[in-house]
Amino acid sequence: MNLPELQKQALKLPISDRWLLVKSVLNSIQQETLSSISPKPNVQPLIDLDPWTQSLIGVIQLDSENSTESYVDYLEEKYR
Repeated sequence: MNLPELQKQALKLPISDRWLLVKSVLNSIQQETLSSISPKPNVQPLIDLDPWTQSLIGVIQLDSENSTESYVDYLEEKYR
C-alpha cells in the first residue's frame, strides 16, 4: 500500500481511531529519533514521558550564563 492509499484509508477511520493512530506514529518517530541521538552520559532517555511533553524537550535552549541572568531578572521583577 502506498502513502496516498494509506491516507485515504486512515481518513475513513473514526476520529478516536485516527487519534490513536497519530499517537502511535508519533511515539514511533520519537523513539527512532531518540535512539539515533546519542544521549549525554548523565541524561536518561525520557521515553516514559507523555508524547506531548516529549515534544517540548529541547524547544528552548539557553546559555548557562543567560539562563542565570534571566532567572535573576525574573525574580527581581516578580518581587518588586
